[in-house]
Parts: sequence; structure tokens; C-alpha cells
Amino acid sequence: MVNAEKMQESKRANPGKATILALGKAFPHQLVMQEFLVDGYFRNTNCDDPELKQKLTRLCKTTTVKTRYVVMSDEILENYPELAVEGVPTITQRLDICHKAVTQMAIEASQDCIKKWGRPVSDITHLVYVSSSEARLPGGDIYLAKGIGLNPETNRVMLYFAGCSGGVAGLRVAKDIAENNPGSRVLLATSETTIIGFKPPNVNRPYDLVGVALFGDGAGAMIIGADAIPWVERPLFELHTAIQHFLPDTEKIIDGRLTEEGISFKLSRELPQIIEDNIGDFCNKLMKVAGNGEKDYNNMFWAVHPGGPAILNRLEKKLDLSPDKLNASRRALEDYGNASSNTIVYVMEYMMEENLKVKKEGQGDTEWGLILAFGPGVTFEGILTRNLIV
Repeated sequence: MVNAEKMQESKRANPGKATILALGKAFPHQLVMQEFLVDGYFRNTNCDDPELKQKLTRLCKTTTVKTRYVVMSDEILENYPELAVEGVPTITQRLDICHKAVTQMAIEASQDCIKKWGRPVSDITHLVYVSSSEARLPGGDIYLAKGIGLNPETNRVMLYFAGCSGGVAGLRVAKDIAENNPGSRVLLATSETTIIGFKPPNVNRPYDLVGVALFGDGAGAMIIGADAIPWVERPLFELHTAIQHFLPDTEKIIDGRLTEEGISFKLSRELPQIIEDNIGDFCNKLMKVAGNGEKDYNNMFWAVHPGGPAILNRLEKKLDLSPDKLNASRRALEDYGNASSNTIVYVMEYMMEENLKVKKEGQGDTEWGLILAFGPGVTFEGILTRNLIV
């Protein structure tokens, strides 16, 4: 039997390698139960089309989402009734709402994360801020920095409109910063709201209903740093190797455009198949670094951004994963919907819970895993990760 001292030794991060030191999250106050979404959405948009209503009802069941949080409220619709009217230029109103909302959620998620980290906010040296729900100068990074009291000398990076891959892209950037700046501590913050794309149903845009049935709002945060201070910081996961890959000629598969009526967003039906066709080669590049050969997929843990149930199902089938491997991703989808860049934070939190559950059952834990997300491009983001939780 491996004693506690040796187990602790095996869980130490490699010197100079970036680690996730804390996680945090925050949500708006509106909790939406999926079973009540259809009636509420059609009432709020003054639509009584029975065919569209039936279609959304089917979609709500197939997404597997049970609850999610949203910024949209009766009060907002009372103050901005034009948001529910087709063809009205509302980008100014939407951005006013979004800017306040994403800033507040990012502040709350960051404060939650910093509290769990256990060190003062003054020890943060870098900020990576991710959002696809705002457009302003200066960017949301400045407002977040002010809101949590960051030092004015904090180095800042913004990633705008990276979509669902934004959280893992931000983690890749934070890893590079942490490993190239000894002693640095990077706050990664993501914040998203669907108000930027809220629209009434339209028979000419049936794909809009997918977003209504699937997406949610919220914020996430992580602290990333190398060479954790013993007894002060608790490293959770080591970020060993990060890669990005985009697929040529797939620009229209995930298509989002900022218009006078907000974001116009379209997901092609081909997306799950494209991910299925390319996921094996992408994962193998990362797994070889850990000494795992092809087809060793069940020897890894999996933190996958849940873009939707079809993507998770295709990935599970293609890689022949055991049913428990995507538990964290499926739980995040059920509880929060697809919250774009934030969702990987929620998946990582559930991954920690799954790890503790496995240990209690005496099954041991899995050392190596993959953090994955897919976004516009089509872009694959992946990080080979070591589990450091003792």
C-alpha cells in the first residue's frame, strides 16, 4: 500500500509548471427551470406560434439542461420592451445591460476565487479577462480590476469573442504567463450573458431556438501560478501542455456577428460530426506527452466543455469512453446550461467532486486528464493536465 508521504510526493507539481490554485463562480439572480422556459419565453416575446412553441419544447428536452441562470428579467423587459420586438435596433440598450451584468458577475466570481485561494488580492500580478458578451473601450478588464481592487501595475490581457473555447483559451494564456514570469499569480476571469443575443422567435431563424434551449449566463474565475507556496497555496491541477488547432474552411460552422439587433448567432448541424472526425488526432497529440498511447482514453480523466449533448455523445462514442468519464461535463450542462467560456470552470469544480467520490469508494484516482473546448474557427483548445488533489 502506498503511504501518505509517498502519495503526497507523487502529487507535487513539477517545478516551474503552472497550476490551478483556486476556482470560483458567480451567477445572476434569475434561476430558470427548463420545464417552465417555453411558456415564459413565448409570453415575454408576445409570440403564439404553436409550431415554434412545439419545436422549442422538443429542444428543451433534448438539451438535457434542467436549470440555468439568466440576467434577463421581467424588470429588464419592462424597461426595454424593444428587446422583444423583431427588427428594432437595440445594440446600444443591450450593451448597456450586458456591461453592467458581466462586470458584476466577474467581480463576484473573482472574489469567490480569491477567498478560496487564501492570499490577498494585492498578490495578483496578471489578469486574463474573457467575454463574448460585451464590446467597449476600455474593456471589461479595467472595470473588473477596479471592482476587486487590483494593483494598477497588474498586467492585463483581454480575449473577446472566443465563444465557447474562450475559457480554455484563457487558461492556455494564463499558463504561458505564469510559467514565463516567476512568482506571478494570474487571475483568469470569464463572464457571459445571453442578453446580447436575445430575440423573439422567427420561422426564418429556427436555429435561434437552439440557443434559447441551451445557453445560460454566469461567470467563472481561476487563480493560476507556478511553484505553489507550501502550506499557503493548494495546487489542484497542473497544466502540463497546451495546444490549439483550427480546422481550415470551417469559419461558417460557428457563425456569430454583431448587428444593430445584437449578436446574430448560428450553429451548423455539422458541428458534432466535425468534432467527432477530428477529436481523436487532437487528443492523441496531448496524450503522447504523458506517455499514454492511442486508445488509452479511459486511463485519463476528461474535463470537456459541454457545447451540447450531441457533442458529448459523439465524443464518448468516438473514443469509446466509459459512461462515467463525462459525468462532470454532463452535470455542468444539466445545472447551468452551456454558459459559453464560463462552463469549463463549472466542469472543473465537478471534476474535483468526482475525484473525491472515486477516492471514497477506494478506487484510487486518475493522474492524467484532458481539458477540452471547441469554438469558432472551428478551433480546438486542449490542455494536458495532472490531478494534484490529495
